[in-house]
Amino acid sequence: MTIQFSKDHEWVNAADTAAAVVGITVHAQDALGDVVFVDLPEVGATFAQGDVAGVVESVKAAADVFMPVGGEIVEVNEALRADPSLANTDPLGAGWFFKVKLSDASQLDGLMDETAYGAFAASA
Repeated sequence: MTIQFSKDHEWVNAADTAAAVVGITVHAQDALGDVVFVDLPEVGATFAQGDVAGVVESVKAAADVFMPVGGEIVEVNEALRADPSLANTDPLGAGWFFKVKLSDASQLDGLMDETAYGAFAASA
């Protein structure tokens, strides 16, 4: 599984070319603390790269969820809506936020790999 990361602390896994999976990073959920609510986008909504697609709220703060790549939302994680703590317990797995049909796969080239993101997050 190849995961790429944005400077806004979202990850995207585009292994399934039909629908890339998006979520928040371990660093983001660590900074937020216990996640208590997520506002997910509507299926069928279209966003440009960098647009705000949702909100995650924790006991400490609320933060926007940005689109790491542009495209159409094809699925949201209803399990996460029902149990927002999944964003803390399994942020790179069961805590995914939504799936997006990419409008421009070349946008993936501008994202960071795990090594680059680790260095970026350590300096953030």
